[in-house]
Amino acid sequence: MADIGSDHAYLPCFLMKNGHILFAIAGEVAKGPFQSAERNVSTQGLSANIAVRLGDGLDVINPDEVDCITIAGMGGSLITEILERGKEKLHSVKRLVLQPNINAIVIRKWFLENSWELVAEEIIEEDGKIYEILVAERGNPKRPYGQNLEADLLFGPYLVRFQPEAFKKKWTAEKKNWLRIYNMLEQASETEETIEKKQELLTKIRLAEEVLSDEDS
Repeated sequence: MADIGSDHAYLPCFLMKNGHILFAIAGEVAKGPFQSAERNVSTQGLSANIAVRLGDGLDVINPDEVDCITIAGMGGSLITEILERGKEKLHSVKRLVLQPNINAIVIRKWFLENSWELVAEEIIEEDGKIYEILVAERGNPKRPYGQNLEADLLFGPYLVRFQPEAFKKKWTAEKKNWLRIYNMLEQASETEETIEKKQELLTKIRLAEEVLSDEDS
């Protein structure tokens, strides 16, 4: 596997020590985290199995070198940019495990447009922060989605079905924030931009109300 933006290489080290992988690449674009990853891998005696490489995105991977890529702790837009820039490196890749801090919808749309099937989702809360994890494999990109594609893309087709506690907490807070912004825009001068933004917010608020009320009913 390749862990892009690996920081201290904690994930590859954990997977290697627990027998989940045979070889890993820990990729880092910044010199400081790259050196931290090198030290951590060396200290744990894993230098023969984990290659720590300095480079931007998927530049650290050679063609046909890995079959799984993980990218965590970045915004959804940046994650899709990394995947888009390194598309030629994805031919041998069978699985993507992505954890966007924000904008998971952008990743779901990218999957749809690039023939990756979303096969699993998780949402968890840790230290007061909520994280979404998306797993995709080669397949039918439309398979997980139902009739309400707009809602499924925003909330996640698997998450919206099961709605764990972290899901309800996240989207209740998001809805409250959208309402706050909408009310602020109501007081602002009406321009084409504010009208468009208010419409977008109203759509999201409506979708959130439908999704959350479905679970309550």
